[in-house]
Amino acid sequence: MKTSIRSSRRAVLAVTLGSVLALTATACGDDGGGSAGDKGGDGSGKGQITFWDNNGGVRTDVWKEIIADFEKKYPDIKVKYVGVPAADIQSKYDTAIQGGGLPDVGGVGTAMLAEVAAQGALEPLDGRLAKSPLTGKLSQNFVDSVKAAGGGEHMYSVPTSANNGTLWYRTDLFDSAGLDAPTTWTKFFTAAGKLTDTGHNKFGYTIRGGEGSIAQALDAMYGQSGITSFWNGDKTTVDDPKNVAALKKYVALYKKDTPSADVNNDFTKMVAQWDSGDIGMLSHNLGSYQDHLKALGEGKFKGIPNPTLDDGTRVQVSNPVDGLSLFKSGKNKTAAWKFIEFAASHEANSKWNESAGQVPANTEAAKDGWVQQSEATKLAAEALNGTKTKIVQLPYYLPDWNTVSKADNEPAFQKVLLGKLSAEDFLKTFAEQINAAQADWKKNN
Repeated sequence: MKTSIRSSRRAVLAVTLGSVLALTATACGDDGGGSAGDKGGDGSGKGQITFWDNNGGVRTDVWKEIIADFEKKYPDIKVKYVGVPAADIQSKYDTAIQGGGLPDVGGVGTAMLAEVAAQGALEPLDGRLAKSPLTGKLSQNFVDSVKAAGGGEHMYSVPTSANNGTLWYRTDLFDSAGLDAPTTWTKFFTAAGKLTDTGHNKFGYTIRGGEGSIAQALDAMYGQSGITSFWNGDKTTVDDPKNVAALKKYVALYKKDTPSADVNNDFTKMVAQWDSGDIGMLSHNLGSYQDHLKALGEGKFKGIPNPTLDDGTRVQVSNPVDGLSLFKSGKNKTAAWKFIEFAASHEANSKWNESAGQVPANTEAAKDGWVQQSEATKLAAEALNGTKTKIVQLPYYLPDWNTVSKADNEPAFQKVLLGKLSAEDFLKTFAEQINAAQADWKKNN
């Protein structure tokens, strides 16, 4: 790259802020707090607070139920709900940080947590959590992910859910072929080959080659290699020889055991292709369950966590963890914290995650009946909290992570699939970019 990663990213951010500046006055107004530099205050614990939902529209109904429950318990507090589409939330936060109008509480997932926290917009929550009934009732892996995403020193978000990576497989096709469930990587690759019949347009797997390909490739790499840390000192392990070998084996599936169209497929196309065709396996997440059920019907598919090593050890990269953050500029932090506590409590957290089909962060909610009855969610919860699961924490705290793992390298990964770039060279470049981003971050933090 001729232009530095950081310079390129700042240029994009500047354009984004400029293009949405007008939105601040109309959409944000003075409903929330001020800009990132404002200190705010604890307030009376009564009155109105503003909450920004970071997946507005999709989860609006369940949030309104939770807000109604909260206001019934705390009649002196009113919550103003603002639903922001997931695609717009980062820009809206960036704009409000610069120009004012931040909410009291907002949904902030780990993928964007570092960006928002680095601008001084979030209140550290360690002290409040230590005195809260939530202490000891949040999944430790979720808490670790949130802390790592924020830079490791403070907790800037209370985790509420995770959407774990899931290997969906066609039980009808596996049964017909006499195959075991693809619970290990060995069984996965065996099934991918045996279920493929290119002459009849049948394939064992569909690989993600379009948008979002890097995270899925990293999951396959670390899952096979067994390497449990993204870092070895200040250098990334992404180009470790074991990961190189794992990536080679993974991309070798393309066109041999997968459709050739996969090179351009994002998750929408990939899910639609799996639901409508004769493909044995699909790596996605829990969120696509309803699509599969509608297309295939009951009894023809199952969802399990990503495969394990032959000894049963599961290594997976961290999935973005969703959570609720308290903004520094808020004028009524006492009331806002009560809302966060309530939303992350057993009953509310269970209600939200049942609606979303995701894994609850509250460990009591994770034991509820609906989780136990939903096999894919139950297995995901057990995997995320299991003693034999090793989570490779991706460096979401790096301001340049999204640029490197998406815009800079998704086109390069397509070249790897097409045989125009070696796995070694791809991972070498990726590692150089990540190492440079890490060095820059350490220099400035």
